[in-house]
Amino acid sequence: MAKKEKEMPKEQEVTLFDKTYKESELSDEQKVMINHVADLDRKINSSEFNLQQLRFGKQAFLDALKASVEKEDSEEKEEKQ
Repeated sequence: MAKKEKEMPKEQEVTLFDKTYKESELSDEQKVMINHVADLDRKINSSEFNLQQLRFGKQAFLDALKASVEKEDSEEKEEKQ
């Protein structure tokens, strides 16, 4: 039976400012900064998603409020006639 050779995992690469670097070429400080940037990107995307929900929810409440006020106004006009 032939012995299978274990494949070495390919070293991670990262592209920064249009240039590709191997992870081993980066300092620990640079790796931390990359992780911060990635985390901030996730948080920004999440915040934009939440803001979209909030704006949509606000508009739904405004639409419901407008419909309610217009309905009451219409009912008051009918009562006066």
